[in-house]
Amino acid sequence: MVTVYYEWASLLLRWTHIISGIAWIGSSFYFMHLDAAIKGVPEIPAGKGGEAWEVHGGGFYQVRKYLVAPERLPKELIWHKWQAYSTWLSGFALLVWIYYIGADLFLVDPGVRALAPWQAAAIGIVSLVVGWEVYDRLVKSPLAKNEVALAAVGFAYVTAMAWFYQQVFSGRGALIHSGALMGTMMVGNVAMNIMPNQRKVIADLVAGREPNPEYGKQAKTRSRHNNYLTLPVLFLMLSSHFPLTYQTRFAWAIVALVLVAGALIRHFYNERHAGRGDPWWTWAVAALCMWLAIWISASSAPGGREALGLSPLSRTDLPASAPKAPVQVASIVMGRCGMCHARTPSFPGIGEAPKGIRLDTPRFVERNRYEIGLWAVATRAMPPANVSGVTDDERATLARWVAKR
Repeated sequence: MVTVYYEWASLLLRWTHIISGIAWIGSSFYFMHLDAAIKGVPEIPAGKGGEAWEVHGGGFYQVRKYLVAPERLPKELIWHKWQAYSTWLSGFALLVWIYYIGADLFLVDPGVRALAPWQAAAIGIVSLVVGWEVYDRLVKSPLAKNEVALAAVGFAYVTAMAWFYQQVFSGRGALIHSGALMGTMMVGNVAMNIMPNQRKVIADLVAGREPNPEYGKQAKTRSRHNNYLTLPVLFLMLSSHFPLTYQTRFAWAIVALVLVAGALIRHFYNERHAGRGDPWWTWAVAALCMWLAIWISASSAPGGREALGLSPLSRTDLPASAPKAPVQVASIVMGRCGMCHARTPSFPGIGEAPKGIRLDTPRFVERNRYEIGLWAVATRAMPPANVSGVTDDERATLARWVAKR
């Protein structure tokens, strides 16, 4: 029953994280779009705000924005904060559940750095705290007076952190922590700047004082940063399922390219929604960045590019007459991978075959030639941290088998 509870806890945590993320991203994108659509009206002094009309669900909405604050505080005020908080809390819980509790499998790679699980977890947690502090100081520094300069330094900082993570963690752990750092920066913006500034504005209104417009400007800057970081963070959260993104010594460069591509796509929509035209060039540059990321992942795959020519359509069915993998190949795969990828896994903490892939018979080995070629040969992502000790000679044998198609 322990396995049942563990698997259900993992599912519920992921479910919570996805739902929270959808709510946060949706509201973030909506308000950025709304800000861009706001137009001046006579009832609000020039430069102090505006309004936008929307239609949805059979009704019309009149939305007004005050750049500083309205003359009086309404009785009811909707706050947008728990979408961000619940996304980070559930995400951090997943980080602990998968990467810190299972550090020996998913976070520590002895070939990169021989860390004890507690050391790896400590580095991860401390880096998120310090990472936020460094970013916060950058935004509060004189550098913030120049948005382009701040963006360039911020880009270099996140890329440097991705490089640092790759020097201490497995590739998978490095990319997930790069995403977690950006997510921490985003929720820190909400909790440490946007919300406190809104409370200060409300306190001034209640006290009959005119709110300081600087509070709104600071919050707007942080909100804009969150908007541009959203797409890269989503990519990095998904990357753990795709070894070609992280099983390369240049994974930090892939992070940098995804940062540029994601920011450019958001820039296109921000400009379009603001009525400032359609900068189609952003899509061309974003596509180039992603092409470079793909090229890097393929050209620097640890096991070479030979195994990457196999198609997922190469999978075979499993009737009684299905072909079997050669004895030598089956022996390697069943011996090195069968403890997890079996009907009843024997590896501690593994309750069922990951992704439902079984490798405990020669027929299953043959059927999953594509997965073996990608995960065990081309990227060498499996076994995690090479816990079963697959040798280079054994991988070479698998590579020759895979190459035969």
